Amino acid sequence: MPSTIAAPPADTVTPLVRGIAVLRALTDAHGPLSLSELERATGLARATVDRIAATLARMAYVRLDGRTVTLAPRLMELGNAYLGALRLPTLLGPQADRLADELDESVSLAVRDEDGVRFIHQATRRRAMSLSFRIGDLLPAERTAPGPLFAADWSPTDWEKWRARRAADPGDGGFTALPPRELPSGDEEFVKAMETARKDGFALDDQLIEPGLVALAMPVRNRSGAHVCAVSVVSHTSRHSARSLRKEMLPRLRKAVAAMERELHRAAPVNEPSRPAALAAWTTESKQELGRDFIESLARGLTVLTAFGEERPAPTLSAVAEATGLARATARRALITFEHLGYVTSHERAFRLTPRVLGLGFPLLSRTSLPEIAQPHLVTLAKQVHDSASLAVFAGDDIQYVARIATSRIMSVNIAVGTRFPAIATSMGRVLLAGLPAEERAARMRRIEPQELTPRTVTDKVRLGEILDQVARHRHALVDEELEEGLRSIAVPVHDGEGQVVAAVNVAMHSSRRTVAQCRSEVLPALRETAGRIEAELRIADRFARIPAS
Repeated sequence: MPSTIAAPPADTVTPLVRGIAVLRALTDAHGPLSLSELERATGLARATVDRIAATLARMAYVRLDGRTVTLAPRLMELGNAYLGALRLPTLLGPQADRLADELDESVSLAVRDEDGVRFIHQATRRRAMSLSFRIGDLLPAERTAPGPLFAADWSPTDWEKWRARRAADPGDGGFTALPPRELPSGDEEFVKAMETARKDGFALDDQLIEPGLVALAMPVRNRSGAHVCAVSVVSHTSRHSARSLRKEMLPRLRKAVAAMERELHRAAPVNEPSRPAALAAWTTESKQELGRDFIESLARGLTVLTAFGEERPAPTLSAVAEATGLARATARRALITFEHLGYVTSHERAFRLTPRVLGLGFPLLSRTSLPEIAQPHLVTLAKQVHDSASLAVFAGDDIQYVARIATSRIMSVNIAVGTRFPAIATSMGRVLLAGLPAEERAARMRRIEPQELTPRTVTDKVRLGEILDQVARHRHALVDEELEEGLRSIAVPVHDGEGQVVAAVNVAMHSSRRTVAQCRSEVLPALRETAGRIEAELRIADRFARIPAS
């Protein structure tokens, strides 16, 4: 979003400013960039870009593949810090989801971000014509339903900034989530929409974003009556006109908003935990390992954002320093830098994150999938064990491969993404079955009719039940020539943030490559490390976003 940034304060951390510029460039690009492209996008020297990329890669915020830089899921912990501190997705998100189910329309929660609107929760419907906005996307206030509601609280200075932005960017080119504006609209139209919204208590978007999209929004207020967010019901003109959307949805939207406000009013504060941080030791170790390629001030500065959260929505400088393990002076300089850049505000010694933090990669990464999270880790695993590595999920009573890295051997396991096999005869299937609740596992086992695929295939259901119990206890499954003669595989589960088994990862090989004992001694530890890395990124990615399993 175009904005005028004043001259930096004397205590600004310049490497942190440059690191933020790189993350913004990667976010705005909607995909990977080469180091040369980052150099052009940021105006930074190539040597500086190289050092920033190396530091961000060390933090697992980006991935470096040769000269290509890609945002990585761990970066979402910065947006999670803002959303956790805000608490609105946690408190109101479930009600927004229920409203979407009730209305069979997409529902979103949005907050004000200066003269824009930033999404913090999305409950979308799966249709050919569906909402494509993501958590963290920023839209201009004048092209949204929530915009007039937020503008009703703008100060004269806010209106002046809005007019200046529109004059500088009449086509909305600074809002990368939107198609460019074809015909500019006058300021008077938005002022009139704001006045109508203030009087009516709701606002309509009649195809302002793009043809066919209509939306109805209402504000959610806190105890003092201030707007904390807006709830929007979004539809398509093939289902509703703006008029019919208002007529059919407004009563139910009002009821939902009233319930949300009650939830806000009774929400209790979260007690602040004491958690030690090992940041200082980690940055020292990284500096020793990478030398001048690791920018310690950038790493420490970005980590300051993670001090915020549900337990610490508005920490003091001392609390930030304690949570990160940083010296007060270091934390102070980082906070001054973030406040200068618009990512932090301060009031009476307390600091708060702004919605702008979501602009650091969150929109792009919130649409990632479990296979995309797993793929680079499978690449590492396959290189480590020199055999094929795969990720699979349930597909009915089968498993379906959703990610796979094959090895280049004369004799190798030839399986493609999308391939399905009977769950009960595979290592990944048995891991998935063993991870089910007892009743669900029993129901599946009653449905399954095991087939003798090889002379070694176990088909007796009693014996299979015993095997699944062993898999659950030992947290891995090894299948030896039961699916196909000569094929041996070993698998471990992948858990989501709530501890549920959502997928399995395996290594498959010809039986001549390793004995059963060698599979357990050589491959199993690497498999578990890989699953742990996938789980760590999945926990971050799916905290506030829905991460599909395939």
